[in-house]
Amino acid sequence: MRRFIVMGHRAITSADFKLDDLCGATGRLDILLRCVNSAFFLSHGIRKDVEIQLMLLGEPNPPKTVRIDGSGVKYLNPDERSTAALIRNALLQKGEGERKCSPGIYVSERSYGEVLSNVSKESKMYYLSEDGEDIRTVEFGKDSTFVMGDDQDLTDAEEEVLMAYEPKKISLGPISYHADHCITLVNNELDRR
Repeated sequence: MRRFIVMGHRAITSADFKLDDLCGATGRLDILLRCVNSAFFLSHGIRKDVEIQLMLLGEPNPPKTVRIDGSGVKYLNPDERSTAALIRNALLQKGEGERKCSPGIYVSERSYGEVLSNVSKESKMYYLSEDGEDIRTVEFGKDSTFVMGDDQDLTDAEEEVLMAYEPKKISLGPISYHADHCITLVNNELDRR
């Protein structure tokens, strides 16, 4: 299992947005949408062994966590607009706890700490950070969880919460990459092994 936890520091937590202005009106939800595409899509299929958890921390009602499970997801297409429609539908769901919105897509009000604490004890946690150990020298287990920021690094408080789980800091290369590219690089590295 590969799991990605992506912090959406400004990503809107309301379903009140138009699908034709994803960059301007959604607090950079567009970055998270590209992360979904990078996590799941292959040339002719969807990765079944991947899960992504999107932490939406923007206005008006943070936090919201959208979890997409590749083993059960349906109706996921490689364009950002249709993925945004699925997330908008998830944000409309009312209730308590984690709720299924459509096959393989769930929403909750879990905080960052709760999301981290719900990761399986068998999963090794990795923090994608420019000052980490080179990914090409790191050993990975069968179950790996990768935590990363969006277009902003984790805040000091977020990093402090994460460090309680003793993640291994890993770097993907000598320069900064877009969040969705980081997911592609991690998937590629693990595929090659």
